[in-house]
Amino acid sequence: MKTFHISPPDEALRSALQEKIDHLNKPKGSMGRLEELALQIGLIQQTLCPSLNHPCHLLFGADHGIEQEGVSVSPREITWQQMINFSHGGGGVNMFCRQHGFELQLVDMGVDHDLSPYPDIINRKIAHGTRNFLDAPAMTPEEADRCLDIGAQMVSDCHARGCNVVGIGEMGIGNTSPSAVWMHLLADIPLDRCVGAGAGLNPEGIRHKLQVLQTAVRNFHNAPPATYRGKAMAFHENVMCRFGGFEMVAAVGAMLRAAELGMVILVDGFIMTACMLMATHIQPAVRSYAVFCHEGDEAGHRLLLDSLHAHGLLRLGLRLGEGTGALCAYPIVESALRMINEMNNFDNAHITKYF
Repeated sequence: MKTFHISPPDEALRSALQEKIDHLNKPKGSMGRLEELALQIGLIQQTLCPSLNHPCHLLFGADHGIEQEGVSVSPREITWQQMINFSHGGGGVNMFCRQHGFELQLVDMGVDHDLSPYPDIINRKIAHGTRNFLDAPAMTPEEADRCLDIGAQMVSDCHARGCNVVGIGEMGIGNTSPSAVWMHLLADIPLDRCVGAGAGLNPEGIRHKLQVLQTAVRNFHNAPPATYRGKAMAFHENVMCRFGGFEMVAAVGAMLRAAELGMVILVDGFIMTACMLMATHIQPAVRSYAVFCHEGDEAGHRLLLDSLHAHGLLRLGLRLGEGTGALCAYPIVESALRMINEMNNFDNAHITKYF
């Protein structure tokens, strides 16, 4: 499958960055997470004066065959209806992009509807939704490779326009189901702790969803080993193809390419955290470039973040998707860089350094 070459940030600058942060005119450590963010982004950008330029937000949309099993309270047509709504500027993602100055790109990866009449939606459709992964792979390895390529190319295009920070969102009814299975299989967390309400299932609906996913996982384990171009597929590649969504695999490709280019990656809620988990199994170094923005109420999200040694910046109870949690957290990331770049230090302010 597509390869990415990602190096972790050079640690040589860490001590100088930490010294600059500690010498700002404040009690040591008193800016908490802002100090951690400034240090992380300084290392990503390899500078004592990090900056955020031309922020872009990529929203990938696609439908899921598993939706046919009644695992979501929302009907399938919501995917295409919302994509059209986004193209008219009427979604939550549009509002937050306008508020925080993000360039928004809407990408049809596999929505089960003809969106060609809408020029603001970029057509990269792989198919009209994935296959039902209850009994068969959701996508072929070739389709997964195309998704990775498209996600990577979208980031490359943003980078060429001067972007160094990217948010990623999704629109796809039913996509908490593949996210839960990715979490279960890649993080080795019991499936019943990974499955939640999604867009609003009641307890009975959650039980049904769990039963469907348990059957799908059992069928996966009983299937013959998967191959691609005559070679056995790595376990994570098999999991990606068997259960993934086109929009999710595109997001994985976008994350990997962003890290390859040394960009800051704003990670949204449960689904995008599952995509980052998959990305780390492809290239572990991608983790260093991720800022985890929102911890949602979806069952298992805290455990998923724990598996990545991460904490969300916000806990707002959001379960909208679209990358809205990442967009809401962006001003906090901005504040971290204002702190390191604009706060005076003890010497210049003529304040006694007392530690």
